[in-house]
Amino acid sequence: MKCYKKDYPRPQFVRDNWVNLNGTWDFAFDDANLGEKERWYAKFPKEKEIQVPFTYETKLSGIQDESRHDNVWYYRSISVDGAMLDKNNYVLHFEGSDFITKVWVNGQLAGSHRGGYSRFSFDISDLIRDGENDLIVKVEDSYDAQQPRGKQRWIDENFGCWYVQTTGIWKTVWTEYVPKISLDHVKMTPNMEAYALELELEVAAPEHLYGSDLMVEIMVSYDGAFINKTATSVVCGHIRTEIDLLAQNPKGYEWAVRTWSPEEPNLYDIEFRVLQKHEVVDVVESYFAMREIRIDGPNILLNGRPLYQRLILDQGYWEESHLTPPSEEALLEDIDKIHALGYNGLRKHQKIEDERFLYWCDVKGMLVWSEAAAAYQYSDYAVAEFTREWLEIVKQNYNHPCIITWTPFNESWGISRIETEPMEQHFTESIYYLTKSLDKYRPVIVNDGWEHTISDIITLHDYEEVGEIFRERYKNYRDEIMTTEFYHSNHKSAMANGYKYKGQPVIISEYGGIAFNNDDSGWGYGNKVNTEEAFIKRFDEITTAVKEVPYICGFCYTQVSDVQQEINGLMDGKRNFKIDPEIIKEINERKVGYWRSFM
Repeated sequence: MKCYKKDYPRPQFVRDNWVNLNGTWDFAFDDANLGEKERWYAKFPKEKEIQVPFTYETKLSGIQDESRHDNVWYYRSISVDGAMLDKNNYVLHFEGSDFITKVWVNGQLAGSHRGGYSRFSFDISDLIRDGENDLIVKVEDSYDAQQPRGKQRWIDENFGCWYVQTTGIWKTVWTEYVPKISLDHVKMTPNMEAYALELELEVAAPEHLYGSDLMVEIMVSYDGAFINKTATSVVCGHIRTEIDLLAQNPKGYEWAVRTWSPEEPNLYDIEFRVLQKHEVVDVVESYFAMREIRIDGPNILLNGRPLYQRLILDQGYWEESHLTPPSEEALLEDIDKIHALGYNGLRKHQKIEDERFLYWCDVKGMLVWSEAAAAYQYSDYAVAEFTREWLEIVKQNYNHPCIITWTPFNESWGISRIETEPMEQHFTESIYYLTKSLDKYRPVIVNDGWEHTISDIITLHDYEEVGEIFRERYKNYRDEIMTTEFYHSNHKSAMANGYKYKGQPVIISEYGGIAFNNDDSGWGYGNKVNTEEAFIKRFDEITTAVKEVPYICGFCYTQVSDVQQEINGLMDGKRNFKIDPEIIKEINERKVGYWRSFM
């Protein structure tokens, strides 16, 4: 693809002049929380060194201290080319930092951000000077169960399926020279009926320039061949336009619109050029795909055809770096190995992954369910924190065609009384409708696993070990299962009180979780198995049983790899297959049951 740049943090919004700040930073713990009072941002007391973006808890950080430290500080020098500042602003980007991040430049406060999973930026143009500049970052975290934390523990030891906490900077930090008149954001929505791409643009410029010789040119190409271009005047900061994709190519032949799917992940290149008085002042390269995901009664349709989803639960943990990918190659390895196991998609569980992961899912045709990190205690504070960060996440990752489903809630985490409590039910409804107000196409699941309120898909978690029991339960008791009274193997009902099943598609979005017997160290779901033969037999029987239930239109197996004490992955923590992937692939792709013609 034209816009590809190795390691560029935001592959859908590419510019040329940027600097990666990952690497060695000075670092200090501030357990007494005295750093601000003592003005560490003016004179940093170097205590250690850390390798950003790895958190101090991890081996790759160079520290590997898993104990709790709620306040941590970072320092490094950044070099600025003063000549570039005549026509550019200087922007500092954080792809992820958990939880409250405060930034100082040359002793002056640049800004702060709350939330561990959404990215954020500061324009620090007024605080920098030509040459070397001091960048100081303080991050505050806690064990507060009201803040969105995902799979991070909130006590001092791991327990259940919760793991070592993630404190501080855990994704790439980088700077960028951004033209003073520039494209600030773009929202791209494929319109399959019109064979067009709908565009919402945000342009940053002095207000007096709007409507006066300021415009945006947009050019689309596919595989190096020109498709179409258009231009629109900038009369205010927010612009709506569209571009036709059935234009004539230079040879005079009409192009068919290439659609995106797991089998054919076709991507278009798109270039945005901001012009002032016909002079180009900003260029942004990106890409998009033409694909439609929608619900049609009990079916999920991709580009108008029923889609059977063979998903795997992916928590995105690595032994030496925890939530942070150790490298881009590690992301690619995971995607390729998931494909090798016969899955066409993944449910990214309790984590907003590095955007380069989403880029490679776009390129390689991997379906993605995007799931929020949960809080675990309901309160007004929890509602406010979750809502703000979730809306940031949806806006930031909207353009990725691989994302086909939004999953803001999982297993009633943070909404533990949703079955009967109207306040918690109303909260989930509000998030559903807020998400729909930003995205008119993608399904939204509320709440994954059980006790649904309003949800475009009914998803059930069932770790039944015996295929025949599972098959009989779901074949014979469909109407009962889709009520508030029936309890399946996890003793949870499908619907919250006051809500009824309305014929939505049904997916088993967690099952399996088979672990090998290893002297009771670590855990999986159900009984452990002793041999590869026993693993394969159980995996085959339960997966086949799921596929044989006529109204189930997909599944999600738990999980990609072992994570700390949870040892039920198809790979170990080092990404070694436990079973020959060809065997797993054959079982996953074997055409059985009602849905065989769509698989």
